[in-house]
Amino acid sequence: MKKTIIAALVSLLFIQNSVAQPLHQKTAFTHQDTLRGSVTPERAWWNVLRYDIEVTPNYSAKSIAGKTTITYKVIADRHTDYLQIDLQQPLQIDTLYYNNKLYINYPAKPYYNEGNVWHIPLPKAEKNSVQELTICYHGTPREAVRPPWDGGWIWTKDEQGRPWMSVACQGLGASVWYPCKDYQGDEPDNGASLTIHVSDTLVAVGNGKLKSKTVQNGIATSTWEVVNPINNYDIIPYIGKYVNWNETYNGERGPLDCSYWVLDYDITKAKAQFEQVPKMLKAFEYWYGPYPFYEDGYKLVEAPHLGMEHQSAVAYGNHFMNGYLGRDLSGTGQGLKWDYIIVHESGHEWFGNNITTKDIADMWVHEGFTDYCETLFIDYYFGNEAGDKYMEGLRKNITNQKPIIGPYGVNQEGSGDMYYKGANMLHTIRQIINNDTLFRQILRGLNQTFYHQTVTSKQIEEYITKQSGKDLSKVFDQYLRTTQIPTLELKLENNQLKYRWANCLPGFNMPVKLANNQWLYPTTDFQNIKWPAADSNTIEVDKNFYINVNKS
Repeated sequence: MKKTIIAALVSLLFIQNSVAQPLHQKTAFTHQDTLRGSVTPERAWWNVLRYDIEVTPNYSAKSIAGKTTITYKVIADRHTDYLQIDLQQPLQIDTLYYNNKLYINYPAKPYYNEGNVWHIPLPKAEKNSVQELTICYHGTPREAVRPPWDGGWIWTKDEQGRPWMSVACQGLGASVWYPCKDYQGDEPDNGASLTIHVSDTLVAVGNGKLKSKTVQNGIATSTWEVVNPINNYDIIPYIGKYVNWNETYNGERGPLDCSYWVLDYDITKAKAQFEQVPKMLKAFEYWYGPYPFYEDGYKLVEAPHLGMEHQSAVAYGNHFMNGYLGRDLSGTGQGLKWDYIIVHESGHEWFGNNITTKDIADMWVHEGFTDYCETLFIDYYFGNEAGDKYMEGLRKNITNQKPIIGPYGVNQEGSGDMYYKGANMLHTIRQIINNDTLFRQILRGLNQTFYHQTVTSKQIEEYITKQSGKDLSKVFDQYLRTTQIPTLELKLENNQLKYRWANCLPGFNMPVKLANNQWLYPTTDFQNIKWPAADSNTIEVDKNFYINVNKS
């Protein structure tokens, strides 16, 4: 017991230093980064329609063998003879099939590998035609160091010493374990299937719904399928001694199948903790609109790491306790009233999975909105004051060392402030809109307008600006593209209150509300209004605005 307690404390200290850190921060970029993060000529001419993935893991050797069929559509005239496939070293391609025929190298063009990219010459096909490329491969995939932050294939054991396997690869990329077009802006329009071959002593779980399961010669073969578009990094196998139960949630679009998969010895505490799922769905359908993947169902799967937003198969590793491994990230007590992983990772089904950014530089759209869903959850069940308190408490976690938006085209996220600062920016915008009915309409409208789409930050910014009727362009630029927190300077002289914005972009003009409900409309030039008091300490700014205040 003492050893377990010490291990838990070490884990908590480790997590405390790891929360909300971007997965892979770089300051210099290579040709490989550009190949991975941009729309290269070898990516531009084709659009993924579907992935059919098959994998056989070898637990003792920590290796895999697999086959991926990519169905794609020719969408543009080709200015290259090649198609780019991403498969990270040391995995190796063995055999290729083009339209179900054994691949024969395109005349006079080499088929070659460049780091984590494979250049495959293919005969030119007519625009709008549909083609198939099947890739057989094998190798020892990168092993996760500290998933989900530093990911890869996870080879571990459960508490009873039995094999437990999965993958976590956001940022690192799905190509760490299967060949694909590893670019977030191109999701398979017609969904994906995942077939997993494992010992029949284990259970294999994937995204979506189980289409078939067979057992032969001690090998269980399970095929799971999603019919909706899905992020590459969301397609994940879970392999362990799982047990399952189901329930139906009657949501905005009718009955939603909710399926839960946990290790056999955890089922009792899991059933008690997972009672929070219908509550989460009710709150998020209120704020964000219908769950985006009714056809594929909602699934929560116990994972050998903290958690991830794997679409229709959310990874759960919060040890069946409230808070973030028992901690309240806000320090207010509000975060201990609910399970952080159930709420946060499920919130990504709307922002991250339904609405996905083309470039991970814009990942604040995933993390800022999803971090804010925690406040909306609290707001729904415990009231505005509790939500406001939670949001203010999260500010201590903001570093302001780098802008939230990262460099484009090199597969690089921005600052980890995309979580707490992104959420506080949205909370500030909510105050500016000053109409929760309209704010809710905007959140629901985003999920309807960009339903199952990949987007840019600018699209989201422009939609909110247009629907709110407020000019928010400078607000977005200030919080997303600089590290400066605007400072409201207040000076009281001869019963006149002088005010302006400082530490901000030129032309910054965000309105701000005082605690007495009076609004100010500062610019970067001083303005003044009558103020009856002689002491500047009588002036209080609404704490829901994420700003600094300088009084004199």
